[in-house]
Amino acid sequence: MNPSIKKLARIAEKETRMVIGLMSGTSLDGLDIALCEIKGSGQETEVSLLKFITKPYLKKDREKLRKVTSVDQVSLKDLCYVHTWLGQLHADMIIEALFEWDIKPEKVDCIGSHGQTIYHLPNRDLNGGDTPLNSTLQIGDGDHIAVNTGILTISDFRQKHTAYGGEGAPMAPLVDEWLFTDRKEHRILLNIGGIANYTFMPAAEVKDLQKFSTDTGPGNTLIDAVMKSRFDKPFDKGGKIAASGNVIKPLLKMMLKDEWFKSEEEKSTGPEYFNLKWIKEKEEMAGFSGSDISDKDMVATVTELTARTIAGSIQNHTPEGLPMVIYPSGGGAHNRYLMKRIESYLDPIEVRPFTELRFSPDAKEAVIFAVLANETLAGFGFNFNTKYGSDQNVHFGKISFPG
Repeated sequence: MNPSIKKLARIAEKETRMVIGLMSGTSLDGLDIALCEIKGSGQETEVSLLKFITKPYLKKDREKLRKVTSVDQVSLKDLCYVHTWLGQLHADMIIEALFEWDIKPEKVDCIGSHGQTIYHLPNRDLNGGDTPLNSTLQIGDGDHIAVNTGILTISDFRQKHTAYGGEGAPMAPLVDEWLFTDRKEHRILLNIGGIANYTFMPAAEVKDLQKFSTDTGPGNTLIDAVMKSRFDKPFDKGGKIAASGNVIKPLLKMMLKDEWFKSEEEKSTGPEYFNLKWIKEKEEMAGFSGSDISDKDMVATVTELTARTIAGSIQNHTPEGLPMVIYPSGGGAHNRYLMKRIESYLDPIEVRPFTELRFSPDAKEAVIFAVLANETLAGFGFNFNTKYGSDQNVHFGKISFPG
């Protein structure tokens, strides 16, 4: 029998596993590394976050990734190289983090790697493609991570989701239900990354309410794009620039008319849809040119768009007057002005720090992928309503052995 398969079986049978979860989002700021101790599986999953760090990308690394991310045309030579290079870079970052934590690689049972999404293409964005398919693509080769760390690696989680008819995103709701359902409290697990998404998690003792999860549209992606193009800065720290500007109401109104915001089903999106080109199109439709709107007013306007669309989606998909608590995570949770605007629309819904749910909001997405990996190793999978019209238990990810 293949000794790697034997080792895999031993790991699966352990009562407690040490799993590293990795997340690199559309902001391209760095690699989140979460070292988790995970006991059990399925609804019985228990997670302790032992260590967490974000290893920042160098400026040259970010530029290398931008060349192949969310663009219509790319050099195959560049894409081939960057896929391998990123796997090696992530392996180096993991080894560096383990050294800093004084933890030997052999103590880690598994790595769950999200990779870097370079293109996300739900069927609704195909515009008449030959075959109606949801597709998504992540790079950062799992074999290179496994070989260069010596640790079993699971990657490419989103592909199984699309194979069964899902859009490959958001993935967090699958785990949110296991980790964050409360017996009495109705919760909104709001994540504001490049794209914003949330899970409405009804209290367990209330049987007539259903979980709902969706992307709401742009989170930080338009804010960051405007900051990069107009201020040569990666993001609007604390929302200070947005707070100093004025919302251009005719432009905001035109943005909110976009058909994407009108559909009510669970859905996903990415910077392939919401980008500077999209802003320019809305400007022209509203009768503006780029020079008509000041830099700070544009930041204020796209920030308001994020706040309005997050709040609007939550209001549309949760019962009116239901007492709920919002727990925000992701980079946008640190944008104080953005959070203030969201709260103003959702008042009197209470907003509490994500730390009340046991760990840092910055670590949440990486923890999600540690749990996804753990379930592939040791569980019966996630209940998922597939394109075949029935609930099935599905495991996500491809396994790479280190040797």
